[in-house]
Amino acid sequence: MFPFFNPCWNWDNSSSSHKAYQERKLQFMKWMRDDLETRLAGLNAAIETVERQMNQE
Repeated sequence: MFPFFNPCWNWDNSSSSHKAYQERKLQFMKWMRDDLETRLAGLNAAIETVERQMNQE
């Protein structure tokens, strides 16, 4: 599943472990968001290029 997911995690051991888990989860989600934003920008540019080419014909 996700790299931060551990089904055997014992949350009662340490609140610092839980905090570290949440920090890894947050970093992963931010990375995913940044990656998706980059892909979306590329897709939008490709769509704009095709639309511009179609309007020139």
